[in-house]
Amino acid sequence: MKQRPLDGLTVISLEHAIAAPFCTRQLADLGARVIKVERPGVGDFARAYDTRVKGQASHFVWTNRSKESLTLDLKQPAALALLMQLLGKADVLVQNLAPGAAARMGLSFDALKQDHPRLIVCDISGYGEDGPYRDRKAYDLLIQSEAGFLSVTGTPEAPSKAGNSVADIAAAMYAYSSILSALLLRGKTGQGSHIDVSMLESLAEWMGYPMYYAFEGAPPPPRSAASHASIYPYGPFAAGDGGTLMLGLQNEREWKVFCELVLQDAALATDARFANNASRNQHREALQTIILAAFAKCSTEQVMARLEQAQIANAHMNDMADLWAHPQLQARQRWQTVGSPAGDIPALLPPGRSNAFDYRMDPVPAVGQHTEAILRELGQGDDAIAALRAAGAV
Repeated sequence: MKQRPLDGLTVISLEHAIAAPFCTRQLADLGARVIKVERPGVGDFARAYDTRVKGQASHFVWTNRSKESLTLDLKQPAALALLMQLLGKADVLVQNLAPGAAARMGLSFDALKQDHPRLIVCDISGYGEDGPYRDRKAYDLLIQSEAGFLSVTGTPEAPSKAGNSVADIAAAMYAYSSILSALLLRGKTGQGSHIDVSMLESLAEWMGYPMYYAFEGAPPPPRSAASHASIYPYGPFAAGDGGTLMLGLQNEREWKVFCELVLQDAALATDARFANNASRNQHREALQTIILAAFAKCSTEQVMARLEQAQIANAHMNDMADLWAHPQLQARQRWQTVGSPAGDIPALLPPGRSNAFDYRMDPVPAVGQHTEAILRELGQGDDAIAALRAAGAV
């Protein structure tokens, strides 16, 4: 088997919901051993979000493959001592517990660095470890609101949330990339480091375009549903067969070709109302009427054929069933099968196809599935394990 980038590294994660689990799953994809610490009996509360995947939660199966599940009641000294023992062999500790919870257990970077100088500690929270919002609870939708995401997303009449956990995902990606950079730095210095990832700061970074668009009090991008707020035509358009397609123009050369080949009205390209993107955006209602009238004479596929001939970017308006069956994903063999407590399920390979290694695609664990094996690695015998179980510590 080809060596993976993170083979031989151990990650301990005190995680729940999405941000930390998605971060650590990606570390596992690259070969890291990820030990997921869960509450005895119930585990990560995201396991109970829904029952859509053979009785398992959709969020959970997405973010937790290739991990080992260890149950520990960290309120019990014996369980906390086992965690500390594990950290002696670990490379990375990731946690997204409630604000301050890890520090109260002695799991802050400052508390750990003397005994574990090579340990990388990544704390993921809503607002970061300091500042006036430090202790506030934070969920994905709340951060979408605080970061201004809702103000520019939706229709003119009503704001809308993203259809997935965009704030959690943003934080997960910055935690993941920050851990990789910390591992590179440790290779140079021999020292671990502390990473403080804020969901607000992560999503605020992704809001860079609308923030700069509203620079120094300028009007922000208007909510424009599925259309682009400042480029037109760029968004969904209906065809004559009732279907909907997406298209996007980026420059004046494309606008001219769009008029000639797609709308089949070359004269429109010199209409003063549509002379440049700013004018087209200003007169978008009039232009929309013209486009829809032209498209009404064609099927969705006929319009898309014209767009392809004109080399105008376009896309289908797919739903989830379409995405499951997407021909490009099939052609590039992006689907694999992974195990789970309820049987095999399909899973997408991570983005970024590499010729140097194969991603790790191991099963989604049951709650506490690996507890006994990990305890034995730590030198616990049958009697000790039985006592821990009897006390509810594991």
